[in-house]
Amino acid sequence: MERLRPIGYGGHALQQMRLVEAEDKRDNAREPAPRAARSRRRLVRVGKYAAIAGAAVATLLGAGWLSQRPVPPRFLTVAVTRGTVARTVTATGTVNPVLTIIVGSYVSGVIKDVYCDYNTQVKRGQLCAKIDPRPYEAALAEAKGQLARDTGQLAGARLDLARYAVLLRQDSVAKMTYTDQLALVKQEEGQVALDRAAVQTAEVNLGYTNIVSPVNGTVVARNITLGQTVAASFQTPTLFLIATDLTRMQVDTNVSESDVGAVRNGEAADFTVEGFPDHTFHGSIVQVRQAPQVVQNVVTYDAVIGVDNNNRAFQLMPGMTATVSIVTAQRTSVLRVPDQALRFTPGGFGAGTTGQEPQGGGSAPSAAAGAGQSMRVWVLRGTRPVAVSVRTGLDDGTYSEVLGGDLRPGDGVIVGEQRAAADSHARTFHFGL
Repeated sequence: MERLRPIGYGGHALQQMRLVEAEDKRDNAREPAPRAARSRRRLVRVGKYAAIAGAAVATLLGAGWLSQRPVPPRFLTVAVTRGTVARTVTATGTVNPVLTIIVGSYVSGVIKDVYCDYNTQVKRGQLCAKIDPRPYEAALAEAKGQLARDTGQLAGARLDLARYAVLLRQDSVAKMTYTDQLALVKQEEGQVALDRAAVQTAEVNLGYTNIVSPVNGTVVARNITLGQTVAASFQTPTLFLIATDLTRMQVDTNVSESDVGAVRNGEAADFTVEGFPDHTFHGSIVQVRQAPQVVQNVVTYDAVIGVDNNNRAFQLMPGMTATVSIVTAQRTSVLRVPDQALRFTPGGFGAGTTGQEPQGGGSAPSAAAGAGQSMRVWVLRGTRPVAVSVRTGLDDGTYSEVLGGDLRPGDGVIVGEQRAAADSHARTFHFGL
């Protein structure tokens, strides 16, 4: 007897047909029967074929009906928790010392000596560089010589004035001669005063050839080298930058005009820098400067963040770029739900759910939760979604504070659903003979 194997839907029917064919072969191999008997056997075979075909059709129809039955959705839930809801403003800024002193040069000349380098700890009055003083020493000597000469002329003019005064009392000299001599004395006194001022100016210029630190601090930049010529004729050149205290730093943050209204002095601010990507620095707003900064029609304001820089393991350096998060509002240990749950509406809505029946299917977007706004979330109770009305508070873009409603910590709020795509017309049945 031939071995049979069912293939796909209707395999049992094919097996029955093959059995009938095997019986026909056995009958044909027997002795010839009367015509009436052969007719009866032919009718029986036709009836068997018809029954088998009907069974196959019924099997296919049943399989198609089962494939078209709707598959219940699978809901994705997130537990309601207690935690912190914080609204933040994100910006970028630059780490700078609190006070940076620019040390320049009042006089021009050639750098003769350099005594301070990068990172040098300096004291107030400490000599950092020296400009060649010889031209200014010569100018001082010239001013002093001019003063000495004019002082001698003044002394001679005063003696002549005294002699003319005696002669005038004796009527031995004209009064005009006396008055002319008196005017000459006044002129000489004025010239001596100018010479003394010139000497003082030469002394000051000579003193400016010594470049000294005006404060206690650290040299963060040196812009001169030995033998360099400094020209201070039109603008003061910058020789050194000295930071007064590197244990206190500040972050100058560029806050956009749309966010600056929410930033206040004293608010907490966290930031990270590329130099220490795994460490978060903490500070606070010390000043919101009202001077706008306009770059390509984009208006920003400088929010200054003060930060302690005593941590030697994570010590900030001037010029680092900081990514800042300013906390403008915060609630701690409050009941909170994900914002995605406030925007969710179950699709394929079926019987047995509570609350307002949604229109259409899928997740329907809605406005973000505002303070004291009445919203609705869907909670999975058993296998059915149940609508629960809640009153929301602070929203940080990820979570919203729950001020009221029938929600408890641990409740599973629905944030999404998954549906199996079933299309009975896409099924293909293969029959093997």
